[in-house]
Amino acid sequence: MAASALAVGMGPLRLGSSCSFRGRVVPRGLSAHGWGLPAPVVLGRSATASSRTEAPGSDLYCVELLRKRDYEGYLCCLLLPAEARSSAFALRAFNVELAQVKDSISQKTIGQMRMQFWKKAVEDIYSDSPPHQPVAIELWKAVKRHNLTKRWLMKIIDEREKNLDDKAYRNIKELETYAENTQSSLLYLTLEVLGVRDLHADHAASHIGKAQGIVTCLRATPYHISRRKVFLPMDICMLHSVSQEDFLRKNQDKNLRDVIYDIASQGHLHLKHARSFQESVPVKAFPAFLLTVALDDYLEKIQRVDFDVFHPRLQQKNTLLALHLYIRSWKKRY
Repeated sequence: MAASALAVGMGPLRLGSSCSFRGRVVPRGLSAHGWGLPAPVVLGRSATASSRTEAPGSDLYCVELLRKRDYEGYLCCLLLPAEARSSAFALRAFNVELAQVKDSISQKTIGQMRMQFWKKAVEDIYSDSPPHQPVAIELWKAVKRHNLTKRWLMKIIDEREKNLDDKAYRNIKELETYAENTQSSLLYLTLEVLGVRDLHADHAASHIGKAQGIVTCLRATPYHISRRKVFLPMDICMLHSVSQEDFLRKNQDKNLRDVIYDIASQGHLHLKHARSFQESVPVKAFPAFLLTVALDDYLEKIQRVDFDVFHPRLQQKNTLLALHLYIRSWKKRY
């Protein structure tokens, strides 16, 4: 079914909704180099910062962590207004610190201890006494500068902690809930950094965060399979009679591709919803949503390879991503 749908556009979504991927011709022969993306801006200390708390190079630590571990997020931060850039780097570095816990531990209890460190760190940040850790210090500066909502930070930690269990999502709704509490929460905070507190912007952030969580789950599938783990929603796998063993064997049959098609379609549907009320979202919020460029890129690529989640082309970096981000930023669209 997936193969035939490609020739004439996407078929109906099996989960009760319908959508179609937009076709787009990707320019060839262009280079992202030389487009003059702004360099990271390091703002001075906030009025309440004390030399006792400052850690030399904590700002650059966050920038470098993002450049190495979340390059797409790094590029997006570079295109934010200068006054918001350092705080956005701090937020994304915080997210990276939490995200990499799961893959760096051998026992769940160790992961829980690290999450507990960050829970206490956030409490201390809001008590104006951050721990002497570079990301925590930069996060403290961001909180002081923009009066960030503590609830979103704690939601990210709590959801990451619950996700320490190596279990597949029971259904697509469970994956969306995880994405809402992590990726969408991060977008809510980014909107606050930009000075945007708007219901329509929050609604867009909710859908974009869910789309990002779905795409991240798909992109990470080959890596998870290499560790003999499958986290794709079980309800969609069962709908197409696909077992975890089918993924571990990297079967190329139609049913497996149909599973990927359904999941990708749900991600695309969230992007479509987010854009349906674009005219109501303040233009000031648009920089927070630049990551939709990378999401579009992956969804278009996986369509072109007929939803073969293991295709080598999906693992290649888009050398034009910086250029596409710059153009989207200039057009003031998401």
